[in-house]
Amino acid sequence: MILSDLLGSPVLDASGQRLGQVVDARFVLDGPPDGMLAAARLHGLVVSPHAHSSFAGYERTGVDAPALIARFLRRRARGSFLVLWTDLESFTDDVIRLRAGATLYSPRLAGADV
Repeated sequence: MILSDLLGSPVLDASGQRLGQVVDARFVLDGPPDGMLAAARLHGLVVSPHAHSSFAGYERTGVDAPALIARFLRRRARGSFLVLWTDLESFTDDVIRLRAGATLYSPRLAGADV
């Protein structure tokens, strides 16, 4: 699977209710060293009920400049959430289904009030 297969895919909860679509992915560097860096692992997906594209990072930090762009992108990011890869039940027919009891997290990065 490649990342572009996931981007734009509708996301449904365990009961089949549409929650939004995938707009971004979160990776962590915690795998075994692969050259100079640790290997990247897909941590989760950012889902938006409103937007159809990435927020250029404005949903994950406290960045507020340039003000007009920040305000516009934050408005588009409202209601967005991060769902962990382990909370995905299936990915079939271009639809992502979450497992029952999946936790929806804030897309903001911890300590990212820069």
